[in-house]
Amino acid sequence: MSASKMAIMPHLSVVVPVYKAENCLDELYLRLKSALEVISPNFEIVLVEDCGGDNSWQVIERLAAADSRVRGLQFSRNFGQHYGITAGLDCCRGDWVVVMDCDLQDRPEEIPRLYAKAQEGFDVVLARRGKRCDPPLKRVTSWLYYKVFSYLADVEYDGESGNFRIMSRKVVQNFRRMGEQLRFFGGLVQWMGFPTASVEVEHAGRFEGKSTYTYAKLWKLASETIIAHSDKPLRLAVRFGFLMALFSFLYGAYILARALFYSSPIPGWSSMIVSLYFIGGVIIGILGILGIYLGKTFDESKKRPLYIIRRETGDEFGGTV
Repeated sequence: MSASKMAIMPHLSVVVPVYKAENCLDELYLRLKSALEVISPNFEIVLVEDCGGDNSWQVIERLAAADSRVRGLQFSRNFGQHYGITAGLDCCRGDWVVVMDCDLQDRPEEIPRLYAKAQEGFDVVLARRGKRCDPPLKRVTSWLYYKVFSYLADVEYDGESGNFRIMSRKVVQNFRRMGEQLRFFGGLVQWMGFPTASVEVEHAGRFEGKSTYTYAKLWKLASETIIAHSDKPLRLAVRFGFLMALFSFLYGAYILARALFYSSPIPGWSSMIVSLYFIGGVIIGILGILGIYLGKTFDESKKRPLYIIRRETGDEFGGTV
């Protein structure tokens, strides 16, 4: 049976968002091909190019022309990694779907282990990075982010697990039903609650170049992700407001009692001004939080597509946008 016929209904799909990865893609393809053929020759590799401005799309076209099991999508502009994953999941057709990054820090050689664990009855198997090959500062900030996220979103999210995982067709079909604009792939999958396991894997160094995620981009992603998955910041703001009101009431009672019983006025206009500025800052901050939530609600109400596909390597795609 030819590769093109086998690709009609692949047993295994691999979804890879691609951004500034022209020097990684040939190596990624060769290693994926070797790893996947251990499981089944009936697979597909879905590469979603996120308009990084390099020659990644030309490489994808070349790989797709040489092997029909390679499929490519290119966005009309840069939408972001999690939208790339969404697009790949919308068009993949495998019974089992692997999601991984393109920089080869997620080792393709670990896929057979993830697949074997999934066959024990799990719908999701996470690749847990025991020792991350990242700078110390990035590891610390990543650990802190996932701790804050777990607290604010009221979910126990494992910060040692990134996007690298395998999922059943059932998980992918339910993921497609989630149309919210703010995307956090791992959080959405965990929210669904399917039986999940993890496998300790080796986390490799980057094959080439350096991460394009600056700390400003990571901060933006972190804040938007928390807002998308939880209203806890609003509830914390309400609690803080009541605590401030209680403190003000008690302090006012103290001032009144001192004036009545000791005829002693309370000096300190400076402290009063500082208090007013502090309370004013708190109020403005809370209004800012409310404004962010209202803004995101406005974005959701537009019902715009999550992404726009500019071109693809074939006409077989039927994914929705």
